[in-house]
Amino acid sequence: MGQRAAIYARVSTADQSCDRQVLELTGFAERGGYEVIGVFKETASGASANRAARNRILDLAQARQIDAVLVSELSRWGRSTQDLLDTLNKLAGWKVSVVAMSGMTFELDTPHGRMMATMLAGIAQFERDLLSERVKSGLAAARARGKKLGRQPGQRSKSDKLAPKVVQAVAKGRSYRWIARDLGISKNTVLDIMKRHRENS
Repeated sequence: MGQRAAIYARVSTADQSCDRQVLELTGFAERGGYEVIGVFKETASGASANRAARNRILDLAQARQIDAVLVSELSRWGRSTQDLLDTLNKLAGWKVSVVAMSGMTFELDTPHGRMMATMLAGIAQFERDLLSERVKSGLAAARARGKKLGRQPGQRSKSDKLAPKVVQAVAKGRSYRWIARDLGISKNTVLDIMKRHRENS
């Protein structure tokens, strides 16, 4: 037989089905002479970090039980450009390639693969720069509209405002947990308030 492969199909919403991808990929595997070790289906958005089926394939790759991962298109495999690059590098370390149905094979230990990795790294950096730029321009636009960002000088924090209530509740014998739940703050915040109160008393 040919190379051992895992088929990976993903759709982004529960009302979609992986069946078409699986059917097409099974045919693609047969034509390419791949021995299909397993078919893995997933319903998850592109950005979702919770990809149990994909993680099982990575485990198979690490255990050297597959030689290739078959996908309908590369965007089905990677959550982002950086994630795609990271997982391709992992797979390359285990001598496993990702093969898209277009026939494009991603093997980072080949000259073509290294060129792809360089391009992907550049795109990932561009995406990070773009995101950073959007955040900065969003903050600048908010300031231009007169919105004050962050805590202003002289503005008290939530814990400072609630300190008298916390001290009063403790004096009445309430537990820290009850106070935290009642005032909508963490137990650690209650502890900090009481610590400051004792230091200033």
